Amino acid sequence: MVTPSYSASDVQPSQAVLDWLLDSDPAIRWQVLRDLTDASDEVVAVERARVGAEGWGAEVLALQGADGAWDGRAWNPGWDSTMHALWLLWLFGLDPTSDPAQKALKLVREKVTWKGSGPPQCDGNAYFEGEIEPCINGQVAAAGAYFGQDVVGLIDRLLGEQLDDGGWNCEAENGSTRGSFNTTICVLEALLAYEQAFGAVPAVMEVRRRGEGYLLARHLFKRLSTGEVIAEDRMSGADWTQFSFPGWWQYDVLRGLDYLRSAGVEPDERVQEAIELVLAKRGADGRWLYDAAYDGINMLDIGERVGQPSRWITLRALRVLQWAAGKR
Repeated sequence: MVTPSYSASDVQPSQAVLDWLLDSDPAIRWQVLRDLTDASDEVVAVERARVGAEGWGAEVLALQGADGAWDGRAWNPGWDSTMHALWLLWLFGLDPTSDPAQKALKLVREKVTWKGSGPPQCDGNAYFEGEIEPCINGQVAAAGAYFGQDVVGLIDRLLGEQLDDGGWNCEAENGSTRGSFNTTICVLEALLAYEQAFGAVPAVMEVRRRGEGYLLARHLFKRLSTGEVIAEDRMSGADWTQFSFPGWWQYDVLRGLDYLRSAGVEPDERVQEAIELVLAKRGADGRWLYDAAYDGINMLDIGERVGQPSRWITLRALRVLQWAAGKR
């Protein structure tokens, strides 16, 4: 366990911050109630049920076409394809057993393929069979597992693509032998979602633990060889100390920490600097700013603006701090 260098007030949000977080969409409200308050399971469930009926969740669902797809594609280089829609609905916490989820997933399962969305050899693949890049397949598998879909083929593929250093890299097919933070976090989220949905699988858990070791050995944002902070991502030029939501395939320190929290990893000295970074970015009003936005067409506006306080980032930061302090 990390030895906290902060007080209880750093972990527990003020009533003003809680009120601000709750004055939002059901997708945020139900998670705030679950993670930051003592609300009963019944109260949380009632709020969660609203995700598919109103607000952002309902807006995403309404954009699904009769062909089962969003923007007519399994995937596109923007942020408004089928993969991006299902990933958002997963992050929003749409109840997988709800009628809206069941209806949407049935259409995807029965109608959506990878034709025109990936390498030509994948054109005939059904959506949940995925394509060839582990970062994309990780995002497909994470949401697919959460919604109870058969993604075992994707999971098996991802297990076999782990590199010797414990990470994953979409450039492995081009000869790369070192893991990528971006690809690794996408795959780890998929493996964890699969275990959470279908139960612990020793082979999956073993590979996942090795992948977590990849992040931890690098203290979540440092070079293994020198211990220096990685100034920017080689692929996108992004600064991993700048937080965003949703991150899509891009890694940042808060996303890495929130994954470790979700996975129940015991925080130790390897996450200490990352935790201190999160705490240092907290504003005097107890909120965190939206640091970065990624270029691309979004399917909806969730109200986050660069340089302004962010409910999503504040929620994730607070639950990470509570995890580090052993409060949750």
